[in-house]
Amino acid sequence: MRIDDKMTADVSVLILAKNEEKNIADCIKSVQFAAEVIVIDDFSTDKTAEISRSLGAKVVQHALAGNWGAQQTFAIQQAAYPWIYFLDADERVSQKLATKIIELVKKDDRRYAYCNARLNYFWQQPLRHGGWFPDYVVRLVPAKGTYVTGFVHPQFHHDYEEVKLPTDEYIIHYPYRDWNHYFNKLNFYTTLAAEKMQEQGKKAHLLDFITHPFWASFRMYVLRGGWRDGRIGFVLASFHYFYTMAKYVKLYYLDKENEHVGDE
Repeated sequence: MRIDDKMTADVSVLILAKNEEKNIADCIKSVQFAAEVIVIDDFSTDKTAEISRSLGAKVVQHALAGNWGAQQTFAIQQAAYPWIYFLDADERVSQKLATKIIELVKKDDRRYAYCNARLNYFWQQPLRHGGWFPDYVVRLVPAKGTYVTGFVHPQFHHDYEEVKLPTDEYIIHYPYRDWNHYFNKLNFYTTLAAEKMQEQGKKAHLLDFITHPFWASFRMYVLRGGWRDGRIGFVLASFHYFYTMAKYVKLYYLDKENEHVGDE
C-alpha cells in the first residue's frame, strides 16, 4: 500500500463492508497515503473482496452479526499501526483531509483523538445546511485502549482528548444510492429508534404523531437553513417529517403489542 514514503502515514485505515463493489474502489483510492488498508468484509457475495485485494488492501472476512460496535472493535484488533482511521465504503477522504491525516500521524501526539467534518451528497449535490454539515465524526484515534460499542450507532471509547479539525478538512459521504435505498434505510432506522425509545421507557401518544414531526421538519428546513439547499432541502425536510412520525407510530404499536402479550 506504500506509494511514496514521503506521502505515507503509519496509520491503519479500517473499512467495514458488505456487497460494496460499486463503492469500495473509490473509497480505497482516497486513502492511498495509508501504510495499511484493512477491509473487514461481512462475507460479501459480490466483488468487494476481489476489488479490495486488487488495490492492495488486506481483506479479513468476519460476520457483522448486526453489531457495528463489535465489528469495529474487531477491526481495531487487526490493525498493525499505532494510529487507526475508520472509513465507510460510501465515504471518500478529501485531499485536504488526507494531507492533515498524514501531518497528524507523523506528529504522533497520542494524547489526542481527532474528529473531522463530513459533507453529505445527495445526487451529486452537497448538503451544507439543514443540520447535515459539518456532521462531525470521530475517525482518527490511537489504537491502544480504543474500542467501540453500539449495535447501529457506534460509540468510541478511549482516554484521549477529542479535537475537531477545521470544516474544510472533511470526508465526502454518499449515504444513499437511490430513493429505494433511502426509504429502506428510513424504515430500518425508524424501527431501531422506536425500539431504543421503548427500552428507555418512553411512550407515544397521538399528540406525539403531530408535534414531534412538525418540529423536526421545521427545525431542519427553517431554523437550520435547509431551504438554502434548494429543492432537495425541501424534499429532505419533508421526508424528515415522515421519518419522525414513523418512529413514534412504531413506538406506539410496540407498546400495544406488549400490552397484548401481557394480557394473554
